[in-house]
Amino acid sequence: MLLTCTIWGFNFVAAKVGVRELPPLLFTGLRFGMLAIALLPFLKPARGRMRDVLVIALFNGAFHFGLMFIGIAMAAASVVAVVAQLNVPFATLLSIFFLGEVVHARRWVGIVLTFIGVTIVSFDPHVFDALTGVLFTAAAALSAAIAAVCMRSLSNVGVFQLQSWTAFITAPMLLGASLIFESGQGAAISNAQPITWAALLFTTIGASLIGHNAYYYLLQRYEVSLIAPLSLISPLLGVVFGIVMLGEHVSPRIVTGAVTAFVGVGVLAVPGRRPRTVKNTQV
Repeated sequence: MLLTCTIWGFNFVAAKVGVRELPPLLFTGLRFGMLAIALLPFLKPARGRMRDVLVIALFNGAFHFGLMFIGIAMAAASVVAVVAQLNVPFATLLSIFFLGEVVHARRWVGIVLTFIGVTIVSFDPHVFDALTGVLFTAAAALSAAIAAVCMRSLSNVGVFQLQSWTAFITAPMLLGASLIFESGQGAAISNAQPITWAALLFTTIGASLIGHNAYYYLLQRYEVSLIAPLSLISPLLGVVFGIVMLGEHVSPRIVTGAVTAFVGVGVLAVPGRRPRTVKNTQV
C-alpha cells in the first residue's frame, strides 16, 4: 500500500511536469490512448451492464481526468492533491441522496472539516490567484464521486475490463476536445523534452496500470477499513513531493488547511464500530 500511495503521490508531480509542455487535454488523451493499447486484450462487452460501464467510464475517465489535468495545469500540484480529496465527502453526500445511506454525526464532522480545510487552502493569496484551477479540480472530484456511486451497483465486470472501456472511451473524447479547445498541439509534441514523455509514461504505466490494479488487488484481500485510511498517504505525499521537488509555495495557511482537510477525510475513511451481529453470518 505504501508503494501504491508513493506512485499516486508522485503522479501529481509527473502530471504537473507533463502539462508544462503539452496542453492538458492532449496530455490526458495521449495517456488514455496508450492505456487503451495496453488493455486491448481486455476490451470485451459486459453483457447486460454496458450502459453502467459507459456511464462510469464517462465520469471516471473523460470528465474526471479532463477536468483534473486542466486543474493541474492552472494550480500547484500540492494544492490539487488537497482539493482532490473533496471526492470523499462528495461521494458520501451523493450516497445519502441517491442510495439512501445513513450518515451519523461523526461522518458529518468529517464532511465539514474537509470542506473547511479546502476553503482555507483556496483562500491563501498564492492559491487564490489560481482559483480557476481549484474549481476545475473540485469539479473533477465531483465527477469521480458520481462514478463511485454508480460503481456501487456494478457487478460481474473485471477491473481490467472496466479500465479498458474507460480508456477506449476517454482517449478519443479528450483528443477530440483538445482539437476543439486547445491549439499548437503539433508544435508542443515536436518540442516536448524527454522528461515530458517520461512523465506521460509514468502516469500511464505507474499510476494507471500498476497503481490502480495494485489497489484493487489489496481491496480483494484485506478489509476496506484497513486499506481506505492508508490511501490517505497518497495526497500527503503529493503535497510533500510538490513542495520538495517542484519548489511550490507553502504557507501556514496552506499547511493548516491541508491538515484540516486530511483529518476530515480520515474521519470519513475510518468506519465507526458496528453492533455485534449473530455469528456465522455469511458475507
